[in-house]
Amino acid sequence: MDVRHFLGRFGGSRRPGNGLVAVPLAIILVITLVDFRTPQKIHLDPFLVAAPAITASFGGAGLTAAVGALAVGAQVLIQYSQDALMTANHQAQTAALILISVFVTLFRFAMDRRQRQMHRVRSVAVAAQKLLLRPLPRRIGPLMIASVYVAAEEEAQIGGDLYAVVSVAGAIRLVIGDVRGKGLAAVEDAAGLVAAFRGSAYRNLSLPAIAAHLGNFTHWNIVHRAEVDADAAESFVTALILDVHDDRPYVDLVDCGHPPPLLLRNGTVRALDVDEPAPPLGLSATSEGEYVVETFRFAPGDLLLLYTDGVVEARDRSGGFYPLADQVASWNEADPQTLVDRIHKDLLRHTDGDLGDDAAVVAVTRSLAGVGAGPEGRATDCR
Repeated sequence: MDVRHFLGRFGGSRRPGNGLVAVPLAIILVITLVDFRTPQKIHLDPFLVAAPAITASFGGAGLTAAVGALAVGAQVLIQYSQDALMTANHQAQTAALILISVFVTLFRFAMDRRQRQMHRVRSVAVAAQKLLLRPLPRRIGPLMIASVYVAAEEEAQIGGDLYAVVSVAGAIRLVIGDVRGKGLAAVEDAAGLVAAFRGSAYRNLSLPAIAAHLGNFTHWNIVHRAEVDADAAESFVTALILDVHDDRPYVDLVDCGHPPPLLLRNGTVRALDVDEPAPPLGLSATSEGEYVVETFRFAPGDLLLLYTDGVVEARDRSGGFYPLADQVASWNEADPQTLVDRIHKDLLRHTDGDLGDDAAVVAVTRSLAGVGAGPEGRATDCR
């Protein structure tokens, strides 16, 4: 077994490159060789402590201990060559090197343990995100879809934004939403709403009925959480619920206090503002009669962009909001995945990677197949 393989096995969870491992080894070798050639009154061996100290900055506990042991061995060799092994001064130096090596090894061990715990936490968070925000299919029915989610919390994978898609009779139904607040409470609200949305697919509810269902579910969830958490009473969810028809070039939309989607058509960008938006979900118990469906033309070649307010309210260093509509218009991208990737990169550039809120983006376009003309055989615009 060669030395690099031996040290690699004891490197813990961190696996440095050969170049980094060579640094402390070179320090030990150089100090040892130079000390052999200097007068006995000059002692360089105390500098051997640098080897385990540097190793702890990039290597695991095992590698740090191994380098520390090599440093102690080199110091003993130097002292033996100088017939000073049993002097009190050199014994004290050796003891100090051993103690420091043990200390940095224990420190590295604690850091490795914490890193393993953080890795497990991140793994659980990733699994939770996949359960909550199941990756949207790239293609479902006549639609092509792309999405991205960026959590505001550092090291987090999930937050209070949500999206989901299901197939219903004659249409593809989508929801995108934003839970007020952050942390585990927001994740719980988002997870519950997504589960309720997916679970309703087999019931073939109308768009107002599904909006009422989600509103009542959210209200019920908030009321019950408020019994143990007073802050939960102030929670709500803004949401867009859409049906994209399979065989007609239209999209039906219910807006529950959410930012309007953008429609990209022939290089122009238009916000699909509804005339009668509904209140956010969860504020009170509701009935389907409180929700108004508004219809917009969505033909092949058009691209529909859904997003949460974490996108348009993201600020740069000067406090300026992210100009989503302007940027999308200037790019004129027709491919959903390309557009989503470009927004993601540009949003991080705009905020220097520090979003103030969770952000989600979903881009949808439809294929040419299976889409008929508008009413009476004409391609008419509903708005």
